[in-house]
Amino acid sequence: MIGSAVPRKEDAALLTGRGTFVDDIQRPGLLHMVYVQSTEAHALITGIDTSAATALPGVVGVWTAEDFAELPARPSVPGLERHYLAGDKVHYVGEPVAVVVAADRYAAADAARAVEVTYEPLPVMATLEAALAPDAVPIFAPLSGNVALEQPVTPDGVAAELDAAPRRLRARLVNQRVAGAPLEPYGVLADWVGNGVTVWATVQAPHRVRAEIAQVFGLARHLVRVVAPDVGGAFGVKSSFMPELFLAPELSRRLGRPVKFVETRREHMTHTYHGRDQVQEVEVGFDENGAILALDVTITVNIGGVPDPVGIGLPTLTSYMLGGCYRIPKIAARYRSVLTNTTPTASYRGAGRPEASFLIERVVDLVALELGKDPAEVRKVNLIGPEQMPYQTPFEGIVYDEADYPAALELLLGELDYDALRAEQERRRADPGARLLGVGLSTFVEMAGFGPTPLFEQFGYLGGWESANLRLQPDGSVIVLVGTAPHGQGHQTAMAQIVADELGVPFEAVSVLYGDTAVVQEGIGTMGSRGMPVAGNAVRQAAVEVADQARRIAAHLLEADPDDLVRVGDGFQVKGVPDAAVPLAAVVERSFKPHLLPEGTRLGLESTAYYEPKNLSYPSGAHGCVVEIERDTGRVHVVRYVCVDDCGVVINPMTARGQVHGGVAQGIAQALYEKVSFDAEGRPLAASLEEYMLPGMLDLPRYETHHIETRSSFNPLGVKGIGEAGATAAPQAVVNAVVDALAHLGVRDVEMPCTPERVWKAMHHAS
Repeated sequence: MIGSAVPRKEDAALLTGRGTFVDDIQRPGLLHMVYVQSTEAHALITGIDTSAATALPGVVGVWTAEDFAELPARPSVPGLERHYLAGDKVHYVGEPVAVVVAADRYAAADAARAVEVTYEPLPVMATLEAALAPDAVPIFAPLSGNVALEQPVTPDGVAAELDAAPRRLRARLVNQRVAGAPLEPYGVLADWVGNGVTVWATVQAPHRVRAEIAQVFGLARHLVRVVAPDVGGAFGVKSSFMPELFLAPELSRRLGRPVKFVETRREHMTHTYHGRDQVQEVEVGFDENGAILALDVTITVNIGGVPDPVGIGLPTLTSYMLGGCYRIPKIAARYRSVLTNTTPTASYRGAGRPEASFLIERVVDLVALELGKDPAEVRKVNLIGPEQMPYQTPFEGIVYDEADYPAALELLLGELDYDALRAEQERRRADPGARLLGVGLSTFVEMAGFGPTPLFEQFGYLGGWESANLRLQPDGSVIVLVGTAPHGQGHQTAMAQIVADELGVPFEAVSVLYGDTAVVQEGIGTMGSRGMPVAGNAVRQAAVEVADQARRIAAHLLEADPDDLVRVGDGFQVKGVPDAAVPLAAVVERSFKPHLLPEGTRLGLESTAYYEPKNLSYPSGAHGCVVEIERDTGRVHVVRYVCVDDCGVVINPMTARGQVHGGVAQGIAQALYEKVSFDAEGRPLAASLEEYMLPGMLDLPRYETHHIETRSSFNPLGVKGIGEAGATAAPQAVVNAVVDALAHLGVRDVEMPCTPERVWKAMHHAS
């Protein structure tokens, strides 16, 4: 089954409207919760008048920060904890100031608008420049300034190496702020009964959410049940601890009724965490052949109005991946996490690694421009070779697993018909009536398969392992409980394929369950492309253990030594004796008859496995983008997008392609369309999908996808992960193509998103 493009088990329910999302769940006596959000980016709260709101029909109550003063602070950066509602001060537009509960969502929304909040405005610092100015006012207590964290990632600089380099250049690169914008916004339903609570939530790590809720309320974990039902996309933004995860249970406890919170799209755009928002100052030293000799990088990341424990440290991951696929002898990196009066930032698909890939791939193209060389040739000069794998990067502990970066690039160039594109580009440049043609390359690597524990626990997780419980039923069917909680990745399908191969059972006989802490053993969750590299290997390990149990029982049935048995179809056979065979169904049935089992054999066929990865995995590949640019408007058309991906062993080619397609769509969107921006007063300029440009089907090209499989030695399945690869590869492929189309005009950079206005200005104002 591994390697087969079988249809997804998940799709039938979703396509026929039988999925169950948080907002589909109803409970007797259900109440609805809505926030009163700040309309000021930075201000003292001088008064909150709830009288008009509480008088409205259907309103149960209105609560402010002081009503929750007895609750411990929500999970945050130690020493920089924040509470659930703004107390005496607001830090960004959209920050929750009060919460309304009513009999229905419409009454709650009306009451929220009726709450009158008075503010005393404070100076607003909505940009990094303003927040870092000498006269800037500190945004978040107890910090005395607006730099929440300043961190050298490498102990030494590279001044000597840069001085010795024959050539050097500087660049300032920007990864703009974007919104996760999953199809389903954030949702929570809490039902507190007796001394315990059940919470249904759109989260990526139910067990960790359970642990945090239990800690806040002083409950034993068995009294807290967290269920992640169908989750309509997450992209990292549903891994942060939003206040509603704690306020909904608290209000349910107080009111004795279930309480539901589901964001509107506008609330999502201002309340749920954003991603990216990095400024990168780069200096690179290189020689006349284009070999990169040294790289010096300073990263400044905008973490918004309050520090998130993930967002504040994400530039560490950017720093680790700065070298990309290339042999760069010396890299120096440092970063600053800076507070501004904007919505907080945290994880977004790729979480720090796409920013690194963007940086190094833009640097390679800039080096090529500086030397007058083809960007493909500069890549070939610098790529790490397959004979150097596993490859120790300049960062301690960051070791790439097996890959063939040059082969991926060669396959991409062949599929693009690269030489023909270059000839067509020259023809177009000479024809003033033709659209300009650009070709962009992106040879990338990213870290995935997040674990092992010493790394992953730094982000607040219990560990970096993952769990799986597998049991064979008396009829030979299989139930698997896995500790991850997917939100579109297709775990039901891929995990069933792994089990089917290991046990020799039909794919249709395997059921995969997840997302319910009352049913599933302790797990870690779904993020960092760890589904197959970590959870998949836990499932495999459990299946191997069950298969070994079954072999011993089969040997007893056949009166043979277990080592003399071979797998045949869905059963076992004595080597060389076709008539001495037993089907798996008979073995399973025998496993439930203790009086017929060999001495010392436990009843049933079941195993719980915990797989701890010994290292991260490193998906890689080469993507190419072909664009046409209208000379009179600057509009960019992506006419071809070609992907070559190496995610190790491919479990299901169809779902792998789907993950690449989704990631590339988000990467193209960042390159051409998406940007969360604010005015000088910190007011969001893209607070709904009327202002925030998400691409539709007609805005995106047909993807040409190819896979090469270089098996990873870092895990038994040989897999690497694929969920974030497209988002890691695509932005710079598009931007490189746009700049390539305009390079003959003197253009060296176009900042994302490459809107028609920006491209037109670059065309007409290039020096």
